[in-house]
Amino acid sequence: MKPPKKSIKPAPPPAPRPPRKPVDTVEFTIDRLNVEGIGVARDGHREVLIAGALPGERVVVHIVHRGQRRLIADLRRILTPSRERIPSPCKVARKCLGCPLIALHSRAQRRFKFDRVRNALIAMPTLESISVQPVQDAPAALGYRTQAKLAIGGNRRDVRIGLYRRGSHDIVDIDNCPLHHPLINRIVAVVREEIIKQKVLVYDPRRKRGLLRYVAIRVSPTNNKALVTFVTTERNYNEMTALAKWLKRKVPEVVGVHENVNMSDGNVIFGRTTFKLLGVDDLFDRVGAVQLSLSPTAFFQVNHDQATHIYQLVQKWAEPTASDTVLDLYCGIGGIALHLAAVAGRVIGIESNEEAILNARRNAVLNNLKNCVFYAGMAEDLLEDMAEELPLRPIVVVNPPRSGCAESVLQAIISLRPKKLIYVSCNPDTLAHDLDILVKAGLKPITAQPVDMFPQTPHVETVVLLAGA
Repeated sequence: MKPPKKSIKPAPPPAPRPPRKPVDTVEFTIDRLNVEGIGVARDGHREVLIAGALPGERVVVHIVHRGQRRLIADLRRILTPSRERIPSPCKVARKCLGCPLIALHSRAQRRFKFDRVRNALIAMPTLESISVQPVQDAPAALGYRTQAKLAIGGNRRDVRIGLYRRGSHDIVDIDNCPLHHPLINRIVAVVREEIIKQKVLVYDPRRKRGLLRYVAIRVSPTNNKALVTFVTTERNYNEMTALAKWLKRKVPEVVGVHENVNMSDGNVIFGRTTFKLLGVDDLFDRVGAVQLSLSPTAFFQVNHDQATHIYQLVQKWAEPTASDTVLDLYCGIGGIALHLAAVAGRVIGIESNEEAILNARRNAVLNNLKNCVFYAGMAEDLLEDMAEELPLRPIVVVNPPRSGCAESVLQAIISLRPKKLIYVSCNPDTLAHDLDILVKAGLKPITAQPVDMFPQTPHVETVVLLAGA
């Protein structure tokens, strides 16, 4: 007798696929640009921030963050482009977002920057009468950046050199940045090539492992020479020297290569110690009538042409004579101070960065200017220490960081009863705050000159003239 056949159970039906997560894609019309140059739309009571979108445009976006007051979205498609939109010269503009205005016509950029300065100033009742001049246009809208500080990431086979994507540690590889001086782009290409060839271990900020973190490049457009600084997590003579030699061989315009050691975990680029690997200590340049020696890590303006314009404007407005003392606060490497020293009786420069002060002193010698002195320290501390030595009615120039002047610095300036005050600012909001204090103390605002120091970006430099009480 045959055994009964086993019943064959049918195979279970395949498990249903999980439903696809809906893509949060929405249409918006852009109302305006915020102070960072980011497009702003409205979703009820909330703002929607859309980088790369321009006022008046109808766009399709993907929501990437929902907050109680704000949404953040990625631009996916432009349905109705702005009349001011132009073709972007950058292939990675939407990824990088370092130049959010790069697709906006230059006349619209100038209008945006004029409004940015004027609105910040007239928001203060004390500054309603100030005359804001049209924005000083930049001679070159592209290729003007003579300095670059770029992050290095990826791995030995896929090295990325560029900027961090907004809000992340992901590096957007910049192959040929249209804002950089051409020599910077050549150097970046060779550095990337040699890192791969020499198998230099790049830094991973998540694992906190690796050697090479950043490359900083400084170019003299006057001489077409460059100074390069590699930022590493530890002192490494052999690998960095080999990298420096091949860079120098392939790009002869590189006159010096340095290594800066930064062992911190933060986002500050430079550490305290810098070693020369080969070539010269400093880069020599000329801005206006002044020769400058620029060390690897000292601050200097990135736009050579517009820096020249600002220095000359400050000299014109200051009108110092042989009987005048000029006080230059936050003087950096001495660019403004040295222009003024050519005609003033005496110039005193104050700067917190010790390396910049060493540069300023060398630059005074380089230009054979013996009527200027430079002090390293916090402006508020040095002004208090020097209170009895400083003459009344000096001409004062201030060029502070984005945070503006310390309250004690403003009060020290007021106590000197300056004949004139010239304020050079990179932040219209802190400029307005500080001018309000100065005007309430009796100084009189005369005029403000916005300068397009950074085309394709929302940043604007402003020079303001105030008369003494």
